[in-house]
Amino acid sequence: MVEAPVVTDRRSPQVVARENGLTISGATKTFATPEGTEVHALDHVDLQIRDGEFFVMLGPSGCGKTTLLRSIAGLETLDSGEIYLGRDRIDDRPAFSRPVNTVFQSYALFPHLTVAENIAFGLQMDRLPKAEIADRVAQMLTLVRLDGLGGRRPAQLSGGQQQRVALARALAKAPRVLLLDEPLAALDLKLRRGMQDELRRLQRTTGVTFVFVTHDQEEAISLGDRIAVFSQGRPAQVGTPEDLYERPVSRFVADFIGETTFLTVPVRPDGDGQVVQIADGPPVRLAAPAQVAADGTTTVGVRPERLVLDGSAPLIATGTLQQLVYMGTDLRIQVALADGTTLAVRVPPPFEGLALTPGPTLTAGPDPAHLHPLALEAA
Repeated sequence: MVEAPVVTDRRSPQVVARENGLTISGATKTFATPEGTEVHALDHVDLQIRDGEFFVMLGPSGCGKTTLLRSIAGLETLDSGEIYLGRDRIDDRPAFSRPVNTVFQSYALFPHLTVAENIAFGLQMDRLPKAEIADRVAQMLTLVRLDGLGGRRPAQLSGGQQQRVALARALAKAPRVLLLDEPLAALDLKLRRGMQDELRRLQRTTGVTFVFVTHDQEEAISLGDRIAVFSQGRPAQVGTPEDLYERPVSRFVADFIGETTFLTVPVRPDGDGQVVQIADGPPVRLAAPAQVAADGTTTVGVRPERLVLDGSAPLIATGTLQQLVYMGTDLRIQVALADGTTLAVRVPPPFEGLALTPGPTLTAGPDPAHLHPLALEAA
């Protein structure tokens, strides 16, 4: 008997993850306002979320990120567009039949049920055998590190413990995608950072695709494998945290992710590249091509931690030290340039031996690779 040949999937893991993930195509959603106008919450959104990744949707209030999350969950209906999970279209299914689950900021725990009963609730609605439910609840309690607390009521738990119960309940049904709508916003800073570590651990342990909505840039950078920065109903840029921080494509993204000084400066050709001049400084060659406005200027962004004051990087300008603030982890310095522009500079430790006081003239410079030309803003 001849054995059938073994068929192997020659596709790369990246391709498989993309094809098995969430695909949003042409998603639009418009809401009417009391004043009779319309708000375009989603404006023809195209987005690919890979299977098994921690994907963050980041942006200010009203940018569309929560509307898209609710549309994936089935809590909003798109005006047009499609949502696929793998090869299966899900936007035309009712919420209860989609293989996704949602964790809300309010936790939404049943106060009259115990921790174990809260976790078991969805499994009971699915009419699973009692023994299977008990095993699943025990697994979830171990997963979220709440062993021994199954008999408590939510009111007897801390905020972080309540959040873990909400996560356990959502993960108990083994969803393919877990949607998280600003779930850490109600926690204090120290607890929130601890829960960020917990979320990363849970996502890595379960392999479930996490789609996380937040307006907190630090939270997004610490959690996301990739981040979509939303603006006016659509992603302005999608990439890894490093991509967004080090290579923002627009002023909006550079301003929303981290701190940036924006400089509008003259630009001119120089051989096969371009040079700019900042205030009274010498010409500086750009490491990447810049878009040039009609008046012959371009906008470049530079991060405060990329500027140095000790002459170890090429000079871009001289200025006067206006303000110095000790932050513990760094010194925050404001330098006024000759043309009135203010540069923000962060100086890391050690601080001993630094003779920095307001008044003296300083030279400031980054590696030109850290001067980021930004796309022209739409008129």
